[in-house]
Amino acid sequence: MSDHGKNGQEEIHSKVLRAGRRTYFFDVRATKADDYYLTITESKKHTAENGNVFYKKHKIYLYKEDFEAFSEMLNEATDYIIDKRGEEVISDRHEPDFHKKHQDAIDLEENTDMEREESHQPKEYTDVSFEDI
Repeated sequence: MSDHGKNGQEEIHSKVLRAGRRTYFFDVRATKADDYYLTITESKKHTAENGNVFYKKHKIYLYKEDFEAFSEMLNEATDYIIDKRGEEVISDRHEPDFHKKHQDAIDLEENTDMEREESHQPKEYTDVSFEDI
């Protein structure tokens, strides 16, 4: 048995990144052979219908032999995003009803366009009062 505790997974170094409803944990752990690896855990806060709060967690295990390729691909992907969409955060998309609001805005714009078209079309009849004749 290792000095590192249960299953040889002692945390050697840990950092936490809080990002809204998500929290990311970067933990360096030791194997039974006393080598190090990285776990990245995403924990996302959820609320059940009854109001109870719970967390869903997803974990990635990253070993030294994959560090370089992982880092290169992560940098390539983040550079691509910044290049294509810039650094501005479009936070509206994180709202639970973003898609409904987005569709409402599209519908409003279409209705406004239709009203503009109708107001520029010539009337097909003349409003005449028979008392004027």
